[in-house]
Amino acid sequence: MDIKITSTAFEHGGRIPAMYTCDGEDISPPLRWEGIPRDAKSIALICDDPDAPMGTWVHWVIFNIPPQTQELPEKVPSEPTLDNGAIHGINDFRNYGYGGPCPPGGTHRYFFKVYALDTTLNLKPGASKAQVLDAMEGHVLAKGELMGKYSR
Repeated sequence: MDIKITSTAFEHGGRIPAMYTCDGEDISPPLRWEGIPRDAKSIALICDDPDAPMGTWVHWVIFNIPPQTQELPEKVPSEPTLDNGAIHGINDFRNYGYGGPCPPGGTHRYFFKVYALDTTLNLKPGASKAQVLDAMEGHVLAKGELMGKYSR
């Protein structure tokens, strides 16, 4: 099953506006999704850049988003735990929350991947992308992705 993920800030394959990058306000873009299965217990979101010179760079890890959630607004707070119970992992900037595109050169692709899970993840704030992916193993009911590009 596929989840459709969109943003009012950019189209799939389009340019991410500078305000959502290190060249601007460095805030998370608004994201909306549909197609979460009824039996989902939580949602996870990972944003990463596979074009980074040192290998894939992780920009955002957030999990245990309530399954009835259909969107994340612009400028999600970078707190370890959000008011709705969602938990932030750690990004490769070594921070909680979103860290926007900041490519050293060239055009990079940024993948916002949403996963519907049949469980909540028994992980603490600051979990890495690898830990989240490991905990999700065998629990993904549906997924979707939105890709944006950015160059400086």
